Amino acid sequence: MTLTLTKTSLSLEAARQLVKAAMMAGAARGHRVAVAVVDQEGALLAFERMDGVPAPIVEFSIDKAYTSAVTGAPTRDFFEHINASESLRLGIAGRPRLLVWGGGMPARHDGAVIGGIGVSGGPEDDDIACAGEALRTVGLS
Repeated sequence: MTLTLTKTSLSLEAARQLVKAAMMAGAARGHRVAVAVVDQEGALLAFERMDGVPAPIVEFSIDKAYTSAVTGAPTRDFFEHINASESLRLGIAGRPRLLVWGGGMPARHDGAVIGGIGVSGGPEDDDIACAGEALRTVGLS
């Protein structure tokens, strides 16, 4: 029997680099975005928002990052998964912090989820693109 587990998490330095890369990607697309990065358990590691980003967008980015980290799936894919089951959809609807709008992606290293990134503020496809671009820039999938 194994008595302990070892968890691998995203480093603060990597989280900061993800935020920087996603912010640059959002700016390049002409959007004011908020970017959140969490560890593998969904705890916030790094966050930044551009001037003028409304408070709800801040919360959306954090919730997208959390959802991707704890489910291990991009938020858009998580929506498709829960939408296939009425009981799952109804059960998830009452859970705080789980958000299914695109823009959240898990951060993976060597196949393991080590965190998540959430981008919010642009159109859904652009939020997704910014998150993906940031992960690739840092060398994560």
